[in-house]
Amino acid sequence: MQLKFHRQKSIGQSIGRMILKILVVLIFIICAIFFLDKINFSSPNKDIQKDVTNEIIKLK
Repeated sequence: MQLKFHRQKSIGQSIGRMILKILVVLIFIICAIFFLDKINFSSPNKDIQKDVTNEIIKLK
């Protein structure tokens, strides 16, 4: 029966994989922001005008 030989990863390989994962995550985040920017969310057409003078007087 032979034991399995597990070589340790070199520092270059582990750093390379970490950089690759970070790049993939950054590309995914940039693409998500780009596509969210393209979606047209609804917004009110006119400003809401509310008279708050009575409420200001109540606070005093």
